[in-house]
Amino acid sequence: MDPAFKLTHCSWQDNSEALTAVRRTVFIDEQHVPKALELDGSDRFFHHVLVTGKDNQPVGAGRIGTDGHIGRMAVLKAYRRRGIGSALLLALLDYARQKEYAGVYLHAQLGAIPFYEKHGFIVRGEQFMDAGIVHRNMVYKPAQGQPLN
Repeated sequence: MDPAFKLTHCSWQDNSEALTAVRRTVFIDEQHVPKALELDGSDRFFHHVLVTGKDNQPVGAGRIGTDGHIGRMAVLKAYRRRGIGSALLLALLDYARQKEYAGVYLHAQLGAIPFYEKHGFIVRGEQFMDAGIVHRNMVYKPAQGQPLN
């Protein structure tokens, strides 16, 4: 990730405005996910990662639950393909290792599957709809001999 960007581990309580700004733009405005589904009140139970750019502007966000569920990965359109998504994902995986989670999984939109495969996730199960978008379950499989924790 470009050093002009800053990645921060944070809580919802401390950074809800910045995290919401990214997710509102990507999920609600771009992908037409209903606001009630995107901002469902569960965020306070997750660990969050926020990426900011110039003038502390939020440009990327992601979260992980205590069960190892990574979700709400989002990068503003103007900042995609600059390593921000990878930095978010790697930070969440590192957090899971530090907390000694037994495993990590996510629900990937079909177009994002190659991105997650590149980072060690494999597809499990059939396609399903979530917020009107087709997804697949994916689980993290670390390289041979490298356990998650």
